[in-house]
Amino acid sequence: VEAIAQSSRRLEALHFGVADYAASCRARTVSIGGLNPDYPGDQWHAALSRMIVACRAYGLRAIDGPFGDFKDPDGFRAGARRGAALGIEGKWAIHPSQIALANEVFTPPDAEVDRARRILAALDEAAKEGRGAAQLEGRMIDAASARMAQNVVQTAEAIGNRVPAGRA
Repeated sequence: VEAIAQSSRRLEALHFGVADYAASCRARTVSIGGLNPDYPGDQWHAALSRMIVACRAYGLRAIDGPFGDFKDPDGFRAGARRGAALGIEGKWAIHPSQIALANEVFTPPDAEVDRARRILAALDEAAKEGRGAAQLEGRMIDAASARMAQNVVQTAEAIGNRVPAGRA
């Protein structure tokens, strides 16, 4: 996956093709995406993580592949949330009903954007006082917190989920 990620400057994203991956690995499944009841956990976790790391190393977006059971919105949401928790930025929609579900999962909620803005504001104040860390809501925040918060704000702004900067 690292070789693919660095193969061309024209690449913008890598997509995880779960069915192709499963077939190539000879995984014992005939379903496209989702959890396998015979495997404890998410059998695609390691492959997705590897793809995400390669994407970040080469400045690419990481997109999750299809979820074949388009009549199972809860399964789609669950898989998309697992991917988002790892750093996946979007997911294929193979049926019109999955579009709104993907947007729901990958759009940061207003409360998350609000908290991200509070983190950035608190760290700006700390920097003015010569401190590299601060506390917010009883938790330590630092430069890594700022990077995570900036990711949330940038994502929200890029997709038009703008929360007024002054709203807390």
